Amino acid sequence: MSCPRCGAPALFSPANPWRPFCSERCKQIDLGAWANEEYRVPDEGQEAPDDAPDA
Repeated sequence: MSCPRCGAPALFSPANPWRPFCSERCKQIDLGAWANEEYRVPDEGQEAPDDAPDA
């Protein structure tokens, strides 16, 4: 399988301690992105705020 971070080949087995990533570096980069809330699911129940003021 491919590493979800960089696309390099990654062994998905207990022999790879960083699975599904190819390396500890890719795992840490992904963890940092998660911690910075870069992975967010949009809330479809909430309307986007209007940029224009009401007239």
